[in-house]
Amino acid sequence: MQRTLGMLALALMLTGLSGCSYLFYPRAGDYATQAKGATGVETLINLTNMMEATAVKAKGGKGMDNAFDDFHNQFHALNDAFCGVTDAQAKTPAYDLAVTHKKELMAIFKRLWKFKDDQPQRDQHLDLFVAELKELRETLQTLK
Repeated sequence: MQRTLGMLALALMLTGLSGCSYLFYPRAGDYATQAKGATGVETLINLTNMMEATAVKAKGGKGMDNAFDDFHNQFHALNDAFCGVTDAQAKTPAYDLAVTHKKELMAIFKRLWKFKDDQPQRDQHLDLFVAELKELRETLQTLK
């Protein structure tokens, strides 16, 4: 019994820590496929463009409407797409800045999630998220 619990705990830990999987957000994989570029950086740039368009659609909504659900899945695809950057690119200062933008996007998204039912906070956080996406895109352009 104890061995079974240990194996179950290990399996859950490995599943939870796997950064590039779509176990909990299967539609994120669909968006990652749609945004697939020739390189990992191009995929990231395509995802930022996709998310910006979806954020505009999500404005004015409330709760987990379709646009917000798409935005949520695209956000997970964006986070996971950072795994597609080459080792050489990952060692650059521009990539370090991109990771900082990624962390800022996570903080904004957590607040956005909190206010998904409340206007005008939802739209304000979407605007802030889009502004940060633009900064991330500019940083990613230097990695090309």
